[in-house]
Amino acid sequence: MTLTPAELRRHLARGQVIPAHPLALTADLKLDERRQRALTRYYCAAGAGGVAVGVHTTQFELHQPEYGLLEPVLELASETVDEHVAQSGRTFVKVAGIVGDTSQAVREAEIALAHGYDAGLLSLRALAETPTPELLEHCRRVAEVIPVFGFYLQTAVGGQVLPYRFWREFVEIENVVAIKVAPFDRYKTLDVARAVAESCRSGEIALYTGNDDNIVADLLTEFNFGGQGTDAQPLRIVGGLLGQWAVWTREAVAMLQAIHDQGAAGALDYGRWLTYNAQMTDANAAVFDSAHDFHGCISGVHEVLRRQGLLQGIWCLNPQESLSPGQSAELDRVCRAYPHLTDDEFVAEHLDEWLG
Repeated sequence: MTLTPAELRRHLARGQVIPAHPLALTADLKLDERRQRALTRYYCAAGAGGVAVGVHTTQFELHQPEYGLLEPVLELASETVDEHVAQSGRTFVKVAGIVGDTSQAVREAEIALAHGYDAGLLSLRALAETPTPELLEHCRRVAEVIPVFGFYLQTAVGGQVLPYRFWREFVEIENVVAIKVAPFDRYKTLDVARAVAESCRSGEIALYTGNDDNIVADLLTEFNFGGQGTDAQPLRIVGGLLGQWAVWTREAVAMLQAIHDQGAAGALDYGRWLTYNAQMTDANAAVFDSAHDFHGCISGVHEVLRRQGLLQGIWCLNPQESLSPGQSAELDRVCRAYPHLTDDEFVAEHLDEWLG
């Protein structure tokens, strides 16, 4: 079940919680299909508006052919989402992570399309030394196959610096439908927002935060680049495609809905939300292991889900991926400090159903 182009743009423009889907493995590093499906059911039941599969949180190693996991994982999530949509009638977007050089990226886009995905989150980390014109041609080639969700990935986990000029030309690609802004850098975030605002497509391309260190502030901000000599229109980041939202997803959905509702009523409670933003960033520091340059970010996500019973362990395809010293204690601290950010009771109530 795929969305039409118009449905896709409308759904993204409304602003959605899109968790970056983790990879459930057994102790011998095989796909744990039961728990992988349970994770997808959790995100659907929590009220997310989509999932992103095959992205950084799913582990980029997934794309290496020796593991043989890319298609099975994409297929399993797509089937599980389709079951939910058939039962609920909800609109739900499926985003597939796409990596590699142009030949690999085009092939992965074709695979994603064949398995019912609506858009591809296009990572450029494999093209770190590629000049801007060639990067843009790479993006155009992929966009000929599948609607593209742009991706500004932070340098700490393999991203590269992408200048304003890149983004200004990128947004003119007709089949670009959204951009995940995730450089963890305010200057670079502004580059993307300004590129969209100053284009003729600001009403067609949805901005999504991937800045897990500044989620709520991104959602509160109106970007207005107006001034003498410019026709730039104000715009907002309307939702998020986030590794942080792979955990405590029910609360993330409630938070985003409250911000949307208050914004529509012209009554945003900035004081409350800025405090919430600081608490969320503190919690994310523990989950993503900012103290150790994000070494334990995937393991931190896994550990939260393990504690809730959704995962059996925190195993990763890369043996170097693990919790950092002190990270578990930091998770203990933020869970005690900010129980209102979690959804442990919701998960406990439905866990058997999702694992069934």
